[in-house]
Amino acid sequence: MKFKPIHENYNVANLEESLKFYEAALGLKEKRRHTAGDGSFTICFIGTEDGGFEMELTELREHPQKYDLGEDEFHIAFEADDFDAAHEHHKAMGCICFENTAMGLYFIEDPDGYWIEILPKR
Repeated sequence: MKFKPIHENYNVANLEESLKFYEAALGLKEKRRHTAGDGSFTICFIGTEDGGFEMELTELREHPQKYDLGEDEFHIAFEADDFDAAHEHHKAMGCICFENTAMGLYFIEDPDGYWIEILPKR
């Protein structure tokens, strides 16, 4: 039996703000979306041009505030093909929230407080 990851879900308070962030920070673009008939939720899948792994962003109409993320002990990681350029880009965006230079990595924070690890290509 084999399994392969296909998406990770993050609940977001403002879908449009999150879409702008993920496109600007990571180049992820909207692939498809579904809005409930009653408008209670919208699910939007974003991903890279190559069509590999996707993220699912879910906006619940009755939950417009940021989510309680506990102690931020979970995250998703992205590998940057040009780590130095990515670092400069994220620094200019003001979204770097933690750096570990000894390990050669850093984290960025999205509009809802989710941390995303950025790693160099190894």
